[in-house]
Amino acid sequence: MASMRDIKRRKGSIQSTQQITKAMKLVSTVKLQRAKGRAEKSKSYFECMYETVTSMLAKTGSLEHKYLKAGDSQKKAVIMITSNRGLAGGYNSNVIKLITQGDFKKEDLCIYAVGGKGRDTLGRYGYEIKADYSDCIEEPVYVDAMNISKELLNGFAAGEFGEIYLAYTSFKNTVSHEPKLLKLLPVEIEAGEAEEEKTSKALMNFEPEDDQALDMIIPKYITSLIFGAMVESAASENGARMQAMDSATSNAEEMISNLTLMYNRARQGSITQELTEIIAGANAIS
Repeated sequence: MASMRDIKRRKGSIQSTQQITKAMKLVSTVKLQRAKGRAEKSKSYFECMYETVTSMLAKTGSLEHKYLKAGDSQKKAVIMITSNRGLAGGYNSNVIKLITQGDFKKEDLCIYAVGGKGRDTLGRYGYEIKADYSDCIEEPVYVDAMNISKELLNGFAAGEFGEIYLAYTSFKNTVSHEPKLLKLLPVEIEAGEAEEEKTSKALMNFEPEDDQALDMIIPKYITSLIFGAMVESAASENGARMQAMDSATSNAEEMISNLTLMYNRARQGSITQELTEIIAGANAIS
């Protein structure tokens, strides 16, 4: 059995850690309330944007446009949204697994990292980090998403890569977050929408010309999805960290309780031993 001094020292260390986890839980809770409000307000808009654009493109017929067909390059660009800090449970690792354990080949990927944890991990694994936008995730704003979208679309149009993907964590509620991998370009049309395209006699008409219209619509569509993913990821990160710190605080409380019991037993054993020694000494003198 460990000595009373060791038990007391360990108990004090755990109590100090518990104070930190409590403070981090409170901070995450406050941040979550603000991020949750932004995510819930914007979620409907971005979902509607995605459904509207995919439905519209399903009715365009055999329209030729630089954003609607896969490029000749085998390279794939992946926007990976993680956090800049840890202590958030499996939040970061779940997004990273979408890439490392998916169907992608390492040599074919160009990573556009939004978040230092994902950037550092994939960098250690040997993935190509094409660009780093880690500062953007601290306080997501639409302008940052626009800059990322612009760089990706320029690369896609120039043939640097043939496909663009988005890996992020979808925010459902405070305790439920789902890692998602979404293909941005070329735009994928659902099976039901593709069938509707075949049977529908009325195709989509564009005003002005289709190229000009798509040159305006697609960048707006990509930017909106990236910004929506950043907002949802920020809320998911704080929710995951709040849960992780709550679990850590509960575990610390349980460990402190067990150590208190161990300390009392050790103290009781020490007192019993001292009494035994005193009685044995008294008997020896008499």
